[in-house]
Amino acid sequence: MSRSLPSLDTLFTWIRTESPTHDRAGVNLMMDLVVAQMQDAPVAIERVPGEQGLGDTLVLRAGPQTTEPSILVMSHLDTVHPLGTIERDLPLRIEGDRLYGPGIYDMKGGAWFCLEAFKDVARKGTAVRPMVFLVTPDEEIGSPTTRPIIEALGRRSAYALVTEPARDGGQIVTARKGVGRFDVHVEGRPAHAGSRHKDGRNAIYEAARQILAIEAMTDYARGITTTVGMVSGGTAMNTIPQHCRFPVDLRVETVADGEAVTAAILGLKPQNSDFKVTVTGA
Repeated sequence: MSRSLPSLDTLFTWIRTESPTHDRAGVNLMMDLVVAQMQDAPVAIERVPGEQGLGDTLVLRAGPQTTEPSILVMSHLDTVHPLGTIERDLPLRIEGDRLYGPGIYDMKGGAWFCLEAFKDVARKGTAVRPMVFLVTPDEEIGSPTTRPIIEALGRRSAYALVTEPARDGGQIVTARKGVGRFDVHVEGRPAHAGSRHKDGRNAIYEAARQILAIEAMTDYARGITTTVGMVSGGTAMNTIPQHCRFPVDLRVETVADGEAVTAAILGLKPQNSDFKVTVTGA
């Protein structure tokens, strides 16, 4: 693969445009790039303003404008990588026939190629059904603002394709696990770490015990995974922390397992009455 290939110029720009979910400006720059990509094609563009501090959503329409159920294609342009990743941890580079950079696999590469195909079909006028391409800004946090749009378009579609990456060997993904998202707040008792240590109740210590219990719910044989990917707590090195918070990611293959593990997470209890554990989510 060569950097000089004209077809890669736009994709390089996409990768350099960092777009973590909560960076509204970066996500909207990506939406601007998609709009520019469609300018010379017979594609109707609807731009839905973002909500809750998140980026905008694009609904692209092409093909015959009939009442027949459409072909729906969906991509998201937000990533999990914080700003600065491309300069610090994952620089844009080519190694052999592989291109590396933040968000290129999930899912800017697939989105860009599919948008090019969508544009090509729109230009040729060969679509036999209406085509809709939905580009969202918030998939990495569970699509809180775009879920109603996704569901509404899905109900009016005959087929749906998501341009997420394939599995190993190029295997197509025909189903996804159910997802649960939870927030856990542990409250202890603050105290000075030197003079009043015994009077304190360390919320981080209690959170660690809760995290061990949550991670132990993972069962690979049943397709259940529980993940604590972030933890925040404490105010100073010399203070017993009163608060600790962490989110939980749950993935399941069956409704029954989802209900059972959700109940277990929502039912978390502190090891003793000096702590308070509050869990929200579903």
